[in-house]
Amino acid sequence: MRIDLVSEHASPLAAIGGVDAGGQNVHVAALAAGLAERGRDVTVHTRRDDASLPERVVTPDGYDVVHVTAGPPEALPKDELLQHMPAFARVLRHGWAAARPDVVHAHFWMSGLASVEASASLLSPVPVLQTFHALGSVKRRHQGDADTSPAERIDLERGLCREVSHVVATCSDEVFELRRLGLPSDRVSIVPCGVDTAVFTPRGPVAPGGAEAAAGPRPAGRAQGPGRRRAGPARRPGRRAGRGRRAADRRGRR
Repeated sequence: MRIDLVSEHASPLAAIGGVDAGGQNVHVAALAAGLAERGRDVTVHTRRDDASLPERVVTPDGYDVVHVTAGPPEALPKDELLQHMPAFARVLRHGWAAARPDVVHAHFWMSGLASVEASASLLSPVPVLQTFHALGSVKRRHQGDADTSPAERIDLERGLCREVSHVVATCSDEVFELRRLGLPSDRVSIVPCGVDTAVFTPRGPVAPGGAEAAAGPRPAGRAQGPGRRRAGPARRPGRRAGRGRRAADRRGRR
């Protein structure tokens, strides 16, 4: 089975920690690697942001990355990329006409626009799945006038809800927001983000929390007295719900 992922601004090869390089890059890289490990033929299409990048990179994890020329080959803020999506779609259409994938999975709303446009122009359109990663309606709610997204983002995301074959959401809160945009409940599925248990384990150093963290590191050799907690502040009723609200706030800043 051939699966093409489209991630217009978030390359799985990017160094993590830049302005627009973070969670989505990691998500796409892990998804591509996982699908390749299961025997799928996986290609990730991402925008060329450096003239020296090769057209295609074969990764050690078994998937390919194709650098699409759409706009100047330099780093641009993602909120300035909408004008280059028609060019991105033309490149996708040319490639898919020659070698049609079985399914396309678009990541972020602009990737969805390019994927839907490219697929619709084929004699035999390709099913397009959509993962938004962040929604303009949530960002506008939290950032207000500080939101730098294109003014038409929310309307375009509403249109994608009608045009894509299916939406893959990452949590129930996102489904609620998508329903408000008009997406029928039978056209969305929740696939939560996973955890790499080879990296994140319950064993290892424990970071101090609460008052202990505020006081700074303990002197070398200081013993931990009987009954002292090793990790974090005491649990409080409702702490989990508070954490969920903070996570929603962070998603709204995207």
